[in-house]
Amino acid sequence: MSDFKTFTYHTIIKEHHLDTFSHVNNATYLQLLEEARWEFLNANGIDLHSIHQSQIGPVVLECHIKFIRELRLRQAITIESQMLSFENKVGIMRQDIVNNERELCSSTKITFGVFDMRTRKLIVPSENWLNAIGVI
Repeated sequence: MSDFKTFTYHTIIKEHHLDTFSHVNNATYLQLLEEARWEFLNANGIDLHSIHQSQIGPVVLECHIKFIRELRLRQAITIESQMLSFENKVGIMRQDIVNNERELCSSTKITFGVFDMRTRKLIVPSENWLNAIGVI
């Protein structure tokens, strides 16, 4: 476990999250994890408005998900997001989904960068960005 800050996001599995097997669809995990990352950024001072103004924002480069336990209808979950590393222009974030019994339901590693929308390139993040993603 790293020394970086951990952000927790609580939510409940809704009807639209389910697939024909009555558990959360695999693609929906990506939506839930993104929702948690947006809440992480917003809680640390970066919102969609500031991203549009600065033309600088996060971009996912790679995603690896391990599905461990089913997520079912109306189940309360917590998504724990924590940076593992950030070197030069690329960071790795861990996102675990746990149930109310604190059982691990999924574990994800997201590789991402901070993207300049004007130059269309990854950039070295500012101190403000490093703070927002929990590195400093």
